Amino acid sequence: GAGADNDLYINQAIVFIEDAIQYRSINHRVDSKSLWLYRWYYSRTCQWILSLTITVILALAFIEEPSSLTVTSDVRYRLPAWNPPCGLTESLELLCFLVFVVDVSVKSYLIGWKEFWKNKWLMAYILTLIVSLTDWIVSLSFFCKENVRIRRILRPFFLLQNSSMMKKTLKSINSTLPEMASVVLLLAVHLSLFTMFAMLLFARTKDNQQDKEWVVYFRNLPDSLTSLLVLLTTANNPDVMIPAYSKNRAYSIFFILFTVLGNLFLMNLLTAIIYNQFRGYLLKSVQSSLFRRRLGIRAAFEVLSSLKETPASAQQSCVSIGALLQVLQKTEMDCRCKQAIMRSLKMCSCDQLSAAQFQKLFEELDKDAIKQHPPSPEYQSHFMQKMQFAFGHAYFGYLGNVVALANIISICVVLVMDADKQPSERDDFFLGAINCFFILYYLLEMLLKILAMGLKRYLSYPSNRFDGLLTVILLILEIATFAVYGFPHPGWRPEFMGLLSLWDMVRLVNMLIVFRFLRIIPNMKFMALVVTTLLDLVKNLRAFAGILVVVFYAFAITGIMLFKGAVVPLGNTRNSKAEFTGSCVHISLKKKVISWCFAHFQAEVIYCLLYVLSVYLICRWAKIYFVAWWLISSVIWVNLFVALLLENFIHKWDRRCQRESLSDIEYQRTVELMFRDVLEEPTEEELMEKLHQHPHLQLCR
Repeated sequence: GAGADNDLYINQAIVFIEDAIQYRSINHRVDSKSLWLYRWYYSRTCQWILSLTITVILALAFIEEPSSLTVTSDVRYRLPAWNPPCGLTESLELLCFLVFVVDVSVKSYLIGWKEFWKNKWLMAYILTLIVSLTDWIVSLSFFCKENVRIRRILRPFFLLQNSSMMKKTLKSINSTLPEMASVVLLLAVHLSLFTMFAMLLFARTKDNQQDKEWVVYFRNLPDSLTSLLVLLTTANNPDVMIPAYSKNRAYSIFFILFTVLGNLFLMNLLTAIIYNQFRGYLLKSVQSSLFRRRLGIRAAFEVLSSLKETPASAQQSCVSIGALLQVLQKTEMDCRCKQAIMRSLKMCSCDQLSAAQFQKLFEELDKDAIKQHPPSPEYQSHFMQKMQFAFGHAYFGYLGNVVALANIISICVVLVMDADKQPSERDDFFLGAINCFFILYYLLEMLLKILAMGLKRYLSYPSNRFDGLLTVILLILEIATFAVYGFPHPGWRPEFMGLLSLWDMVRLVNMLIVFRFLRIIPNMKFMALVVTTLLDLVKNLRAFAGILVVVFYAFAITGIMLFKGAVVPLGNTRNSKAEFTGSCVHISLKKKVISWCFAHFQAEVIYCLLYVLSVYLICRWAKIYFVAWWLISSVIWVNLFVALLLENFIHKWDRRCQRESLSDIEYQRTVELMFRDVLEEPTEEELMEKLHQHPHLQLCR
């Protein structure tokens, strides 16, 4: 009946508006049961469970064999790690796989089977699950003793497919690859030419004592190419040139030319090309997001205009204010936006809204989120008013910065004086006394600011929360120090009592004091602008950070499978050469290299992949792994990140420099709002054409 149809239209409008708020696609089923399932799937609880599942399956690598649950990563000295029994991590994996199966099933059903066959990500999702479950069954059949686990390499895909922004980033990277390939080819030519020059310059001679450069770095073509490739990363600089330079100073010209051309020109040219090709990526992505928002709002208007209560005599489609209010009450959206839209509706003199008026109402979603600080308390006493004026003034904050600087200087003086003293010779009386004085001042400053501003206004400023939290922690540590060791006095020396010695307590207090000195940043205009811009960028670059995690994780797992067991510890080899079994690794501690890389997942991530410099120490086939890592992480990925960082920073810098400085208002911007002034609004024809192409929505006109 009419009532059931109206309820369906209301629910459709609610979902379309929520899609617009979250920049989601509206191409999904719109019948009553599907709408309920859709809202349940995108509820906070369901999405939180999915995020937790992804986190758990990625974290399994830290406890799976080889386990990372050890204090030290050095295989020579660490105790045997705890390895979970067979079936424990596999059970957790199975639970995660079941969640993913439900996830892909719901997604596939909601978009419809016709759309499913067009969606490559969903098909890859199902294929990944099939391979992972097959590998899981094989693992159990071998009682968890197999060395190769394909499903571990595939785990980052679950993180990747869950983020639409990460998918867009990958698509943009894929479109940038042809331009990057030309510069990488130029780098390869550069390396090849200088490799041939090096083999000619450092050829073997009759004097074996003068052939150190040839023996160590340029013995043959692969070694020569590897040595110069590592020099391009500056990892073996200046070690690679020392033997030749010792023989003849003129050889330094070769290495200087190679470094200048490779590092200063070609690598920076690569950055420029990537920036030029990639700088429009975010703008295109935000333009697409804006289109999705406008399309979702227009879809909501179209279904609401189909309600039976809409006047039949209306020449053009319109929506009643009552119906929109009913939709807004059930829609999950920011309270600020909802209240602003409702205020606009109450001020509206007409009962019906046209498409343009309806769209204009929801432009509130595009506006900056404004945080206004609570007012200061009003005191009746004339004395309290003077106190409020004095301690609420900016100069009182400047005085606090001067005191913090004096505290830092005093700590530096004491540290320089005690640098060469033995622990038994130190007298911590002076340092303890000045710490006590400054901490009392910080406490007094915090209380006076609360008196002047009021507690709510004081806590509304992030700098005050940071300042107050550190002050409270410092006060607690100081009270604990006095309770254990007494008040500072001459001859106040460290003793071990409980978990920390007196010196440890004093050092902890001083580290927090140094950290507290960051309070000066908000008082320095351009420094505050740079820092806040960078913090906003960090929050808005989660897609890039996610892909970075994917790359690290995949290479870490691959490295464990390729090089596990290649290093065998022979006990304490601190003062002697160490030779290790395996056909690949032959390492001498005298060469000052990074070893023990692939003992377990944590060491792999933290050390080995960052220190790809040790590429020249391993056999030839293994170099492919390290060179691939260097190309993806350093050459391509870092430059892409720099390009996006520059684009974001320039836009945010320009916007904030143009904005007037208002002390009581903070603007909270997102990436979508950052480019708001340069985006193009979609036309009426574009929106209606897209709506008529909706696979599940039949419009009345």
